[in-house]
Amino acid sequence: METRATSRRTFLSLSMGVPLGAALAACGSSGPTKPGTAASTGGGGGGSSATYWYLSTQPQEGVRTRTMERFNKANPNGTIEGTTFQNDAFKTKIKTAIGAGQAPTLIWGWGGGTLRSYVQAGQVDDLTPFFEQNQQLKDRLFPSSFGAATIDGKIYAMPCETMQPIVLYYDKRAFEKIGAQPPQTWGDIMDLVPKFNAKGIAPFSLGGQSRWTNMMWLEFLFDRIAGPEVFQAVFDGEKDAWSHPAALDALTKMQELIKANGFIKGFSSITADSNADQALLYTGKAAMMLHGGWTYGSMKTDGGDFVPGGNLGYMNFPPIDGGKGDPGNTVGNPGQYMSISSKATPEQKEIAKKFFATELVSDESVKDWVGTGAVPIVKGADSAFASSPDAEFLNFVYGIAVNAKSFAQSWDQALSPTAAEVLLDNISKLFQLSISPQQFTSNMNAVIGK
Repeated sequence: METRATSRRTFLSLSMGVPLGAALAACGSSGPTKPGTAASTGGGGGGSSATYWYLSTQPQEGVRTRTMERFNKANPNGTIEGTTFQNDAFKTKIKTAIGAGQAPTLIWGWGGGTLRSYVQAGQVDDLTPFFEQNQQLKDRLFPSSFGAATIDGKIYAMPCETMQPIVLYYDKRAFEKIGAQPPQTWGDIMDLVPKFNAKGIAPFSLGGQSRWTNMMWLEFLFDRIAGPEVFQAVFDGEKDAWSHPAALDALTKMQELIKANGFIKGFSSITADSNADQALLYTGKAAMMLHGGWTYGSMKTDGGDFVPGGNLGYMNFPPIDGGKGDPGNTVGNPGQYMSISSKATPEQKEIAKKFFATELVSDESVKDWVGTGAVPIVKGADSAFASSPDAEFLNFVYGIAVNAKSFAQSWDQALSPTAAEVLLDNISKLFQLSISPQQFTSNMNAVIGK
């Protein structure tokens, strides 16, 4: 399949032979905005400065901005100019800019299928020689993080920031109100739905307008029912792979939860970029939320006493009754990635490489990420956990990643941009109950390998 970012099995079955961590580069709050200096939107001009677009939302945006500012202070003759965007706006803007040959010098992303499309179009530089010359830098990062950065055996992106399993969060106060415990199985989830609804509490918050938030549910259902093999078949381009019985079972279970009023009313009009889904959890309007590890930092920042007061609970997604998938598996993104635009000037490319080698994964940057409640992608980062007020959560996400036999990359990043857009569109329709599981699989089979 054209979206294969590395060897057949590296993509989904990332071996957990080394410690890993988690927290996603988050959805944005407003954008574009220009932190520090005004940013150029082109990739070609101004040899003494490189351009960098990245996602907004605190506290993650602050870490990215401070990392850039430290580099600029140390390198006044070769600086980086940053511009921030909301998550969905960024995805649209960066693809348009790359297609027009006007990409920023530093192309931030999630690797996988989107990176492959950039490589095939000749839009990003091969960084393999850079890592050969900077082996000490490469050795500083978890080996599994390079899977989504590698296309046909060559490295086209610098792994950075944090690893990102998806977490099932819950409000302990809501469970106290109904006298119940957090779900240990899918059956428990379905049993809890009417109990929460009877108390006027939505069982689950969901920012469904953003579409990729819905996708997290299917990623776990597919895995818990049959393991990573079902989506691996899609990734490998096998004909009619979406029609696997386990896929139909997962899609059917998903719609059963929706029909049972498992989600907040009007979820399809709620956006994740505004953090409205998180607010529903910490204000007590919803009992649970399936979301990225990065939302811990956001909820701690915005949720008042919710996190500091010990009201937030968290767990890995529970097993499916009768399912074959390992309940220790996780899904999400094994890291964030930064490529260098092939259209940048030689001076801009040198600035970018110096940024990679000196500041992007510096000790100060690592400490900054830990301070947001995130586990960095750098080996030995766990040494900073003990002194963190978020040590319990950090060790929790660390443990998930360490013990996971499979850390599956988010589907919309694994697939090509063409297939990913069809996927997100059909997931939205599935959640709105406007198509059946059979229609979903038929529509998705049509774009396998595209």
